[in-house]
Amino acid sequence: MTTYRRAVRLVLLGLAAAGCSENAPTSSLPSEQKITVVGHAGSGFFTPINPFNPLPPSSLAGVQRALARGADGVEIDVRLSRDSVPFLYHDPTLNTMSSGQGCVSQYTAAELEKLAYRGGFIYDLFHDERLMRLQALLDKLPQGSNAPVIHLDLHEDDKCAAPGAPSRSPLLARALARLLHKYPIPAERLLILTTNAETLRYLRTLLPTAPLGLEITNNFEPGLQQAIQDKVQAVVVGKDVITPERAAQAQAAGLQVVVFGGRSAKTVARLVSCHPDVIEVDNVPELLTQLGRSVGSE
Repeated sequence: MTTYRRAVRLVLLGLAAAGCSENAPTSSLPSEQKITVVGHAGSGFFTPINPFNPLPPSSLAGVQRALARGADGVEIDVRLSRDSVPFLYHDPTLNTMSSGQGCVSQYTAAELEKLAYRGGFIYDLFHDERLMRLQALLDKLPQGSNAPVIHLDLHEDDKCAAPGAPSRSPLLARALARLLHKYPIPAERLLILTTNAETLRYLRTLLPTAPLGLEITNNFEPGLQQAIQDKVQAVVVGKDVITPERAAQAQAAGLQVVVFGGRSAKTVARLVSCHPDVIEVDNVPELLTQLGRSVGSE
């Protein structure tokens, strides 16, 4: 990193820290609320303020920062390379935040590993992240009883697929199953989630003991009934969909309630008030503070 980049980085870090202290909450919520804290896409998404986050979603640095700050675990986004290797990447196309063009599905694993994350000049002063295989991340995380909570969010959409092309979802499920047989994560620390109920049913045959979650981004009632019918372990609900009543309804049906999103103090407080079991949060320090838990150093 050049001297110029270091200087700009130090100035921006100082501004970001000042902004965080001015916006810090003056009180915390009761610590007895038992909510698992999971970093959404690691440390969240590129954001300029509240808080400033220059780390790419589902990147190694983002995952490490969330865990260092005290998160119980992380949610990471998984896509399938052209040669059927599970890769970490959030967006539908590589154009939006990498040095590549097109889709993950058009590149081999070896080609994807050469792509750098790109968030824009300011963000890129703070990281040198490249796309990585899910296996490479699992190699770096503690295993067994010391493993962090891991939520694997399967992204099955493919904007670059030819019209009428068969779905590659079964390939993704099989590749993931092979990897999890090699890197067994304790069931209580794992959740595999997707919006595709058919994929969850297939995963049940491949990984009979793995906890599964159906993501509900709208139409809560049909989604809840689908989750109950398919006997998954969790519903994963967007921040704009969850309410205390809906959380209670899902929990009464025996389902774990996972909520994703939440960056500002106000939004995080609202999510906490819904009493979910897990929050995949964009602002780990804010949630920890509101739960009365300590925030670790990076």
